[in-house]
Amino acid sequence: MSATWLDEIQWNPDGLVPVIAQDADSGTVLMLAWANRESLEATRAGGRAVYWSRSRGRLWRKGESSGHEQVVREIRLDCDGDTVLLRVEQKGGIACHTGRRDCFFRRMDGDRWNTVEPVLKDPREIYG
Repeated sequence: MSATWLDEIQWNPDGLVPVIAQDADSGTVLMLAWANRESLEATRAGGRAVYWSRSRGRLWRKGESSGHEQVVREIRLDCDGDTVLLRVEQKGGIACHTGRRDCFFRRMDGDRWNTVEPVLKDPREIYG
């Protein structure tokens, strides 16, 4: 069997690799998730972000519940081959399950975390 682009990835012992989703236009880091071979193959083939949900133990098509899909513009691999970067167009402007634009909405101020990004849509309205 010939090597594929997936063989160049340094998978962790669980067969996963961390994936950073970044807004392709603004450069904002939206979230971090995990992928396995199947999810990255599906991402590349379909042009939409597909991750591996560790909590559900299955493929997770970003936006399948919320409608907030990520259209993939580029897939990149870091210098060590152990982190994938997806440069995406975030549909609906919300990437986080908390209803915020991104998952990195808490900032260290002194010795505590402060929420610095607003909720754009109540999660109960998104998920029911």
